[in-house]
Amino acid sequence: MKIKVHGAAEEVTGSCIQITTEHSNIIVDCGLIQGAPKKEERNRAPFPFSLRELDAVILTHAHIDHSGRLPVLVGQGYQGPIHTHEANADLLDILLMDSAFLQEKEAEWANTKRSRKGLKLLEPLYTQDDVPPVLSLLNLHPYKQPIEITEDITMVLHNAGHILGSAHVELLIKESSHTKRIILSGDIGNPGSPIQEDSNIYGKADLVIMESTYGNRNHQSWDTSIVELKTALDEARQHGGNVLIPSFAVGRTQVLLYYFAKYYNEWHLRDWDIYLDSPMAIKVTNTYGKYWQLYKKESQYLWSGETLHQKLPNLKFTPDTEQSIELNSVHQGAIIIAGSGMMNGGRIKQHLKHNIWRPQCSLIVAGFQPEGTLGNRIVEGAKYIKLWGETVKVAAKVHTIGGFSAHAGQKDLLKWYQKFENSPRLVLVHGAQTTIQEFHDFMTQNVDSEITIAKHGEVIRV
Repeated sequence: MKIKVHGAAEEVTGSCIQITTEHSNIIVDCGLIQGAPKKEERNRAPFPFSLRELDAVILTHAHIDHSGRLPVLVGQGYQGPIHTHEANADLLDILLMDSAFLQEKEAEWANTKRSRKGLKLLEPLYTQDDVPPVLSLLNLHPYKQPIEITEDITMVLHNAGHILGSAHVELLIKESSHTKRIILSGDIGNPGSPIQEDSNIYGKADLVIMESTYGNRNHQSWDTSIVELKTALDEARQHGGNVLIPSFAVGRTQVLLYYFAKYYNEWHLRDWDIYLDSPMAIKVTNTYGKYWQLYKKESQYLWSGETLHQKLPNLKFTPDTEQSIELNSVHQGAIIIAGSGMMNGGRIKQHLKHNIWRPQCSLIVAGFQPEGTLGNRIVEGAKYIKLWGETVKVAAKVHTIGGFSAHAGQKDLLKWYQKFENSPRLVLVHGAQTTIQEFHDFMTQNVDSEITIAKHGEVIRV
């Protein structure tokens, strides 16, 4: 068989891996390439494989860097099955529709400038009308159930512990009289998450294709992060202003709500009004309630029925723009959870405009802020930021919480790989160039195996 990595080779977006056997041709993931404009232009390039010869698509999870080009794939003619975990039907509907809306808006903004210059107008990469045809092709499966997806490939999905519906993909591929076991990690969850069950794959394998997103660093412990969150809220209560929490809609928001419910009395959260000010995060949170049986036993109770609102009686959802604008006149006593997690867009920017210059307010940053983002500039100590061309002073107290990542860190990636009994051949994907090289060196020092870094379009033979 032949394997080609068409995306997330020495980068962290655009995941797409092609597997070709004597009888079958499939891809695992079809993610959006994100980042600088030159990178994103690659989303418009032709796919490096024939859509007519493609037998099946497997989706590890719904994050846009793994799923975001599916509307392009289907729009160009793919009509075969898209195999994924059953929880991803709801998440894909939410995330792909949001991605399509952003594609439409970006084209609209670009065309406003292009029309003034007399340039040819751009079409959005895809629109919201392109999402339902993708959803119609979904073949939904539970974990641990073998599914024959082609005449020589059987697929098994295993919980990856990353976000709701995330999966490691096990492929059992018949070749002559032998069966090869290929493992594609997707994104590997951070062990100890309060909601997601930890990853649970093991045994022997012939090849493991493994993500390396945080391959050069370790996360601090969940316990330390909980203490940091409590301390930040205690200080904010003494200062008397509002608390802003930029948050990712899938995973991070639900972790925060879990801890708010668990420590409601201990952290004096009754003294606050808590607002979830993100239409996407609200939809995702409601979706989490549909799949409560998938979570750790200690957190299942929170997501079933109306328990979340019973445990957090002062939690208010504000999906409408008008409701969000009303928060601009609230100057104290509000905890506002809003997107986006890196502060480059979304409603959090409006809340920064109305709060970050006020010394009695607090900003709790509970996620990694990549270089070049507004969030990174604030965390690095910027005294002033620009919002819509206006210079705004950073006077609010900034707290950073380091351990709530949905991705495994370096030592946990190593532990994940060591669950395989035979130290199988390892191919590294989904990591920035310097990160993945550091992780390669780290793994080489700690395991006795053939380890390579995938190159874009390189043929890997098994």
